[in-house]
Amino acid sequence: EREGTCKDTVMFSPETAADIYCFADDQINALIDGGALLEVEYEAREVIEENGGERSAAIIAASRDEKLYAYPCTASNGYFLYYNSEFITPEEATSFEAILDKCEKTGKKFGMEFTSGWYLYAFFKAAGLDVHSGKNDNFCDWNATCGIYKGTDVVESLINLVTRDSFVNVNNDELVEGVKSGDIVACFSGTWNAAIMEEIYGSGYEATMLPTFQLCGEDVQLHSVAGYKLVGVNSYSENTEWAQKFARWITNEENQLLRFELRGEGPSNINAAQSEEVQASKAIAALTKQSRYGHIQRVPESYWEAAYRLANILMSGNIEGTKPQELLNELVRAVQN
Repeated sequence: EREGTCKDTVMFSPETAADIYCFADDQINALIDGGALLEVEYEAREVIEENGGERSAAIIAASRDEKLYAYPCTASNGYFLYYNSEFITPEEATSFEAILDKCEKTGKKFGMEFTSGWYLYAFFKAAGLDVHSGKNDNFCDWNATCGIYKGTDVVESLINLVTRDSFVNVNNDELVEGVKSGDIVACFSGTWNAAIMEEIYGSGYEATMLPTFQLCGEDVQLHSVAGYKLVGVNSYSENTEWAQKFARWITNEENQLLRFELRGEGPSNINAAQSEEVQASKAIAALTKQSRYGHIQRVPESYWEAAYRLANILMSGNIEGTKPQELLNELVRAVQN
């Protein structure tokens, strides 16, 4: 979880921050703009080739303006569906509504961090709506009123899902506790929880791509964020040469395999990713299935708080009765301003 908040820690005081740090790829622009990320100089060409070449998603995620700014560390910072097959069947696992139905029948719960914009993105992106940051301005069309699906269609579907008794909004620690207690039998999460999921679900442990959800009476496939963890060197380091050599070493093929063995995180290094042990992982297989619907996320800082506010309103069932279009217009204003 620390990778997700690394930017805030480093940017609080870049001059005194660590020489080397690991961060989620969606923070790279803020770290570069803040002057806290040094361009990769040590064995950059080798790093690019070992991680799939210049056009690979891992290298794109670690670059800006065709310059490499970090060493790719993992290629599994995305999310998919975990479930306990003692309660949820493979067929039920393909439908969000079916999962919630089964959870209600068995007195169990489905869990996800719905109030995080990282996960909320999945539903709007599935509807063909987008949000991203640009060089000159920010873009968000979640309030679209035309097209195959309108933003308000997504809002209606989400309220129907997240207000159900079998749905719980949980952060990662709460999710793990819910799995351990036996309450949560299905969830959206990532490879960082693979070991605990396999241990607790036991023989019922399964992982697969995200399910569909009902949108305007149709089953629509959920999309996701395809994320990478990167290791960067602080521009303020007094030993940048040695820092880059160390960053290079801890992200090499051998150590990416070790990271997979210890934490279940998928390698970005193409040789490590093709190893027999990685290919046998149910979590990695699920992430691979989901990858065709995965997207690198680059959003403005204002998005996170705006998404959090919207998600909380939806979880309340929009109890204050604000028109859905107004809710979305407010979010778009916050993101684009």
